[in-house]
Amino acid sequence: QVQLVESGGGLVQPGGSLRLSCAASGSIFVFYAMGWYRQAPGKQRELVATITSGGSTNYADSVKGRFTISRDNAKNTVTLQMNSLKPDDTAVYYCAAAHQVGTGYAYNYWGQGTQVTVSS
Repeated sequence: QVQLVESGGGLVQPGGSLRLSCAASGSIFVFYAMGWYRQAPGKQRELVATITSGGSTNYADSVKGRFTISRDNAKNTVTLQMNSLKPDDTAVYYCAAAHQVGTGYAYNYWGQGTQVTVSS
């Protein structure tokens, strides 16, 4: 029922910028948290940034000061502004969303991913 669709990936030179967007549909509840994860070939999927419905954010140390996550609860969208991109940022980027489960929450919903390649 719930679908997350990412867009905005592509090829960019080192030092450049990209803006990723994720549109959610099919949920009758506002997501408690939404976020971005990434996975490079041969590596585990890792956290990039998360944001709660109240606006609290969390970033991986490797992207602090370069990436900014934001969301619009009414529109069910989340975005990731990526500046000063480095070759190490090359990965498939996935949008994720979490509903509350009991007293906690779980990222049970994932998008199909969008490729970001940083190369000269």
